[in-house]
Amino acid sequence: MKRPIISALYYLAALYDGVFGILFLTIPWQLYAAFDVTPPNHWAYVQFPAALLLIFALMFLAVARDPRANRSLILYGMLLKISYSGTVFGYWLMQGVPPMWKPFAIADLAFLVLFAWSYQVLGGAAGKQAHA
Repeated sequence: MKRPIISALYYLAALYDGVFGILFLTIPWQLYAAFDVTPPNHWAYVQFPAALLLIFALMFLAVARDPRANRSLILYGMLLKISYSGTVFGYWLMQGVPPMWKPFAIADLAFLVLFAWSYQVLGGAAGKQAHA
């Protein structure tokens, strides 16, 4: 069974989004300064998405604890990863984006692929039998 691998994936996603959510919520000015990126005109533009990352981290914990029962939540995680990586890659290709954001986009693209894989695995024949 691939459940332990899938659970580990979502624990990792919860840790990843949770850590970055906490950092961007609590010390965004230090992160922007460390990467020499001009901050927005108000920190709420950074802290609100950071709070959303914390909410998604909690959702990923729910998936990690019971992937099959919370399979429907995976779609929301995929949408999060599409939203972020799509935005960054779009700007990266069209007009450039500060290097600070590129590793996050690459990581989110990798998470997206793995989330799609896990969604498919959990919806396979074994998943259908479990819900019958």
